[in-house]
Amino acid sequence: MILHKAYNLAFPKLEKESMEYKLFGRTGVYVSPIVLGCMMFGQKTDLDVTCEIIDYALGKGVNFLDTADVYGGGASEDFVGKALQRNGKRNDVFLATKVNGRMSPKPNDLGNSRHHIIEGCEASLRRLKVDHIDLYQLHRPNSHVAIDETLRAMDDLIDSGKIRYAGTSNYGSWQFVESLWASEKLGLNRFVSDQSPFNLADRRAEREHLPMCQTYSTAFIPWSPLAAGGLTGKYTRNTQQASGTRFGDETDPGKLKRFSGGVMDIADGLVPIAEAHNATVAQIALAWVAAQRGVTAPIAGPRTLDQFKDNLRALDVELTKEDFDKIDELAPAGTNVAEYYEASFKPNAHRF
Repeated sequence: MILHKAYNLAFPKLEKESMEYKLFGRTGVYVSPIVLGCMMFGQKTDLDVTCEIIDYALGKGVNFLDTADVYGGGASEDFVGKALQRNGKRNDVFLATKVNGRMSPKPNDLGNSRHHIIEGCEASLRRLKVDHIDLYQLHRPNSHVAIDETLRAMDDLIDSGKIRYAGTSNYGSWQFVESLWASEKLGLNRFVSDQSPFNLADRRAEREHLPMCQTYSTAFIPWSPLAAGGLTGKYTRNTQQASGTRFGDETDPGKLKRFSGGVMDIADGLVPIAEAHNATVAQIALAWVAAQRGVTAPIAGPRTLDQFKDNLRALDVELTKEDFDKIDELAPAGTNVAEYYEASFKPNAHRF
């Protein structure tokens, strides 16, 4: 088990499983210490491989799946739904998806308005082929939508049984705390989790976001713990990366900036630590994220089954104090060598 016991509260292993589960914030729900990220499904991963990965994950005790409506224009949700239909294990899964992104050219088919949240939920339920979503997350904040408009829509979905919990993704700490204040003032269900970037190339979440999550008993689900593949050790310093890889196929100039010399320096620095543990660089980077105070479960988003098997073996890595010290020298706390926050943090246009 990878979890650094000084940083995380561990729970007894279930008899049928080989991993320890963690409380999901203040909900009382137990989730696996790693999340199966489903972004590649329906895009670079076909249906048969999707089913293979999901079946393998569930067989190993992973019970937390995360997707979003915009992944593949809905294809990811569709593939996840078909996989759960095939294996009949929907009730064994804590199923999370997201809403906010544009799903069509229609003017109201995006954002955090009541209209789009409710319409988006209905569409996600159809694609996932389920009667409820365990965790429904706002993929981005919208500064032009009043927070009470958004919270009331999520609250109604909880009351209707269509979602069990509401969460956020890519919210600033002040935005999340504002939502908690509004929920308490209005008597509405609160957000129970946030999903934001956190990895050795971008440790800015340590400045205030992780302490905020701990203070308010909020589950924290780091996305891109491997820096979009930059911390896997598979990339070289060549200007052209191999086709079929995340950076090899990337065309967005902003995202290409994440593949920096600083990221490569960190990956290179992890090599001796990985060798000492008979592990891969990716496993060390993932084990480090999972061990940090306040982290609930990082998201591993594989394209292939072999990638997920490699990710899952990070749960067997136990980093030492010396390892943590060396890693802090490579990537000091609170610093970043790449940009991962993508959301707008403009002041809100409305107060309720």
